[in-house]
Amino acid sequence: MGTKTEDETAAESAAKPAEPEADEATGQEAADTTDGTKVDVEKSAASDVEKSAASEEIDDADELDMADEADEAAPAKSSGVFQGAAAVVSAALGVIGLSGGWLGTVAAARSNIVGQLETKQSASVADQIQALYGDSWQVTALIAGTFALAALVVGFVVLVRPAFGAPDQEQAPWIKSVAWAGVALGVIGLLLAIAKYSDLIYGLPSAS
Repeated sequence: MGTKTEDETAAESAAKPAEPEADEATGQEAADTTDGTKVDVEKSAASDVEKSAASEEIDDADELDMADEADEAAPAKSSGVFQGAAAVVSAALGVIGLSGGWLGTVAAARSNIVGQLETKQSASVADQIQALYGDSWQVTALIAGTFALAALVVGFVVLVRPAFGAPDQEQAPWIKSVAWAGVALGVIGLLLAIAKYSDLIYGLPSAS
């Protein structure tokens, strides 16, 4: 029995040192597993960051391409300073063309004075009316027609300017509106001036 006890004691003593080795092996395996998991997580996170960065770069590139295409497709807008000024001048000339303005009034008064000085007392009534009134009215119509024609020409030039000078520039809507107003006033004033100069309207009264 004593020998058996000693054998059992020796066997137990031999088995005890083996336990720490098993524990160390298990701990090493767990550590290796944890390290592997951490490495996989870090690699996955790095991959996600790289994918996100690449996606953002692609989106930015697409936005830049779309912006460039939009800039190329959209016509360049002109500042239109001179065109706008010309359109306003056209409309102003059209308004003056309807009446002849101050210059027409002065010219008509001068023509009336000249008619009084040159008309003889022995002249017929028709000649006196023509010299005192008819000539001055025709001068007024002539000057009004000149202003109306200038308004028509300036407005037309403003409207066709983009087609010849800068076809890639878009003309502001208000410039077109004012220019069209100048053209319309010019046409009306020119027609009225022609009608008055040729005595189609408001002709001289008959001196019968």
